[in-house]
Amino acid sequence: MIRALIYLLPLALTIYAFIDCLNTPEEETKHLPKVAWVFIILLFWIVGPIVWLAAGKVRAAPGAGRTASGWRRDPRQRWVAPDDNPDFLKSLKDGNEKDGTALEDWEADLRRREEELKRRDGEGGASEDPKPPKD
Repeated sequence: MIRALIYLLPLALTIYAFIDCLNTPEEETKHLPKVAWVFIILLFWIVGPIVWLAAGKVRAAPGAGRTASGWRRDPRQRWVAPDDNPDFLKSLKDGNEKDGTALEDWEADLRRREEELKRRDGEGGASEDPKPPKD
């Protein structure tokens, strides 16, 4: 059992560090390019992952990046739900206002066309019946 842990723990640490390195954007790696970190993690089986976790990535302190109001400045740092994102809510409000004005324009155009049809029907007389009488 202990012998298995001697091999499994470093293997798990290496896999975790490897996946973490691959998922880290290039601009967040420190000291070396990302490709170099991948080789270090894979070649130096126990030391490489520990060095990556200790010094290879820019790590923010918990709560870092928050403003006084509690909203994050950099949207890449953490995912924010749409109903908590003020920019998304503002875009919905702007879209609703734009749709509302378009609807009002369409309704005004429809009223204008209905008035034109009524005037045409009034000028043409009652002989122009759109529906034939049913027997």
